[in-house]
Parts: sequence; structure tokens; C-alpha cells
Amino acid sequence: MLVSGCLGVLNGIAAIAKDDVYSRIGDYVYAFDLTTWGWIHLVIGALVAVTGWGVLKDKDWARGAGIGFGALYVVEYFLFLPYAPVWSVISIGIGVFVIWALATDHSRAPGPSTTKPA
Repeated sequence: MLVSGCLGVLNGIAAIAKDDVYSRIGDYVYAFDLTTWGWIHLVIGALVAVTGWGVLKDKDWARGAGIGFGALYVVEYFLFLPYAPVWSVISIGIGVFVIWALATDHSRAPGPSTTKPA
């Protein structure tokens, strides 16, 4: 999440700085100006990066926020498919994997002890 968030911030900066970084492929229903997409990537990328830092630091709030921001990340890149189709598909796959990993982490689940009684 930390790396994906940082890459999202860099994508956002690139789209805000210069509108001809990404080119539009075809005509789609979800059409935003590239500067708008830049700000969307910047904000969501920053949120995902901060949440990824929280996951690495094992913060309690980070797992739930990570699942929520991961879902938002997947939707963002689904809507961004017309501008960067290959990178969007890769990002969607990464986002789905992150959601799965955070939702199925059993290392913190309470359960029976693995030590044998004396």
C-alpha cells in the first residue's frame, strides 16, 4: 500500500503538472479533465500511503482503513482505465490482493495456544 500510494501521488503530480502526460483512448462515460484526475490520484494516493505506513506499524485503525481505501483505490483505477489501461489493470490487481491480504490476516486472530500443556 505504501508503494502504491506513493506511485499514485506521482501519477497525480504528473497529471496536474502537464495535461498531455496521459492521452485519452476512446470515448467513455466517466470522463474527467486530466487535472481533476491528477488531484484525485494525489489525494487517494496520499491516503493509501499513510494507511500503508499504518499497516506496517501494526496500528489498529490501519486494517479497516486499508480495506476501505483499497476498495476506493480499485474503483479509482477502474474509472481511470481509458487513460492508462495496462497500469490500471495492474493497479486493480494489486488493490484486490491488498484487500484480500488485510481481510484474511490470521496472525492476530485469537485462537487456541500452540504450546502443549505440561
